[in-house]
Amino acid sequence: MRSLVTKVLPTARVTDAQWAMGRQEHTTGTPVVSSPEALRNVVLVGPSGSGKTRLFDHLVSTTTPGRRPPARDGSRSTTLEVASITYGDLVVNLVDTPGYPDFVGELRAGLRAADAAIFVISAADGVDAATRTLWHECKQVGAPLAVVLTKLDTPYADFDSAVVDCQAAFGEGVMPLGVPVMGENNSLDDIVDLVLGEVHDYTGEARVVRPTSEEHIGFFDTYHGPLMEGIIQEAEDDTLLDRYLDGEEIGFEVVEKALLTAVARGSFHPVVPVSVTTGAGIDVLLHLVGAAFPPPTRAHRPAVYTVAGAGAPELVVDPSAPLVAEVVRTTNDAYVGHVALVRVFSGTLEPDEVVHVSGHLASFTGRDVPGRPNHDEEVRVGPLASPLGEELRPKDKAIAGELCVVQKLPGASTSDTLSAKDSPVVVAPWAMPEALLPAAIRAASRADEDKLPGALQRLAGSDPALRVEHNAETGQVVIWTMGQTHLDLVLGRLADELNVAVETTPVRIALRETFVGKATAKGRHVKQSGGHGQYAICDIDVEPLERGAGFEFVDKVVGGAVPRQFVPSIEKGVRAQLEKGVVAGYPMVDVRVTLFDGKAHSVDSSDAAFQLAGALALKEAATQPGVTALLEPVDLLTVTVPDEHLGAVMTDVSGRRGRLQGSEQSDREGFSVVKAEVPQAELTRYAVDLRSLTQGAGSFEREMVGYELMPAHLVAEHTRQG
Repeated sequence: MRSLVTKVLPTARVTDAQWAMGRQEHTTGTPVVSSPEALRNVVLVGPSGSGKTRLFDHLVSTTTPGRRPPARDGSRSTTLEVASITYGDLVVNLVDTPGYPDFVGELRAGLRAADAAIFVISAADGVDAATRTLWHECKQVGAPLAVVLTKLDTPYADFDSAVVDCQAAFGEGVMPLGVPVMGENNSLDDIVDLVLGEVHDYTGEARVVRPTSEEHIGFFDTYHGPLMEGIIQEAEDDTLLDRYLDGEEIGFEVVEKALLTAVARGSFHPVVPVSVTTGAGIDVLLHLVGAAFPPPTRAHRPAVYTVAGAGAPELVVDPSAPLVAEVVRTTNDAYVGHVALVRVFSGTLEPDEVVHVSGHLASFTGRDVPGRPNHDEEVRVGPLASPLGEELRPKDKAIAGELCVVQKLPGASTSDTLSAKDSPVVVAPWAMPEALLPAAIRAASRADEDKLPGALQRLAGSDPALRVEHNAETGQVVIWTMGQTHLDLVLGRLADELNVAVETTPVRIALRETFVGKATAKGRHVKQSGGHGQYAICDIDVEPLERGAGFEFVDKVVGGAVPRQFVPSIEKGVRAQLEKGVVAGYPMVDVRVTLFDGKAHSVDSSDAAFQLAGALALKEAATQPGVTALLEPVDLLTVTVPDEHLGAVMTDVSGRRGRLQGSEQSDREGFSVVKAEVPQAELTRYAVDLRSLTQGAGSFEREMVGYELMPAHLVAEHTRQG
């Protein structure tokens, strides 16, 4: 019998000598895909610092002769990185995703591009709340998952504790296939194969298999039984389970088939210990990718609709079918121009082909995204390329199931659909994250002011997590981002890529004015300075209405004190002044104005004069002490938070002048949901503060529910500003 690793690469390392030889002889070729069955699309997911990107680089260099892992500066990755590699007869598209919470939009794009996931966890750091949140993102998609434990050769790394943490956080379906054995200088030299009872030695140029000894018995006592039972149960093979429980010896081929079936179903998550230093475990991981992860033909496919929103036939992963593809991500290259990463779901995409581009986000999300309008148009596809990190290799076509880069795709934004021009469709987009950190910006100069709208449109078109708002009430341009790091990235891209300098300013909240007491006032507009004069006098009462009632105008004039034709003029003048405000320049709401008296002149009275009189009367009423107030918008805040941070979050919400409505258990195990009504002014930085409070694991939604009276000390501040 052979273990899993005997069926894969004889070595998982590229030595300096091998690299030097390959460098002289090798030119990186474009992988050729024979059919969708020969494809594997795999996304790497894990928190920042887990070693995920280093593993990505190692997998690429291991399978690509002559390629060394790139030198990285150690900074946090913020975007997708894709590499198409060849492994045996397969082409594997590896997608590396950012692990920081600000870039969950990139993570979701990567999950959409792939059909399975490698979840990377540092054995030195274990599983925290942020890691559980990333796992939840993967499980929402329903893709098969394998767990990779890295950094086993670092201080404080503990394989046993890491496995226990994973099982506690992710369920009993998480089981190790092997146990690491550390060598001199704490390097990962050996892995004990728990299925066959062999030791795999990675200290030489090629992996060596040797029998286990007494020193390894404890590993089998701890892990072997649960592993076998877990594989057989998750494979849902009752006959095999009965045979195992009866004590029958099960051959490796049968166990391996059950293992791969369980992984492909997404119910069993094998844990593979790896080291990018010695190459240990890399061959097992690659074998799992090829044998257990599904090809596009057996993976989940998104729903498809006509451009009118009606249902369309289910996607067929067939190169000869009509084209249906989706833009996973877009960027703007200084030399190439508009570059798009595209996932082909059906048909074949070719250079110079004219395709239909559909963007209908509002149809599925219920809201328009500023800078990313709905559109239907036909465009000509530019050159295609196969990505290898930053390197692009020319490609003559991309068949169903493939990922490719389109080097010129004008007008297309992230999540847009490409389809055959004679049968256009739209793919339902993946769940877009809600940007909840606002920042008001203004152009630094007149030249920047001219360039800013176009620059913001380009950024919003490439980044689905960015929302641009032009607030007519406050006069501010507000960009909504996922967090401070995302905001810094957007501002940096504006300056460095698009050459637009901006300044940030405090975000203004769109308040309202109202009356809280009754007031009586006279509006007098009389001008007799020669020629045709102006004469209009009106007497009004102003009183408050309940919140949300709006405006009510009541005519109680008797005896013709105000001619009937001028009563609408007074109402028009009052309404105009309500829009302008009378306290701090904010619209006035929830008031009743009663016209009860006035005077007119047979010659000098006019519509314009009574409009002015009505406005003056409202302003006069507002000067009386204690009758006006400011209203601030209030949101219903819904916070999903790990149970261990529930008390801290509730205390924090109360400190933001929030009215708690209670808490309840979330449908996510270990999480609770807190609801409260909180003034918008208290939520400007909540996206940053909640992340700090919950170690990156908390999330929230907000929905405006109305206006409430602002406290007196804040009213004075906003009145001065106004």
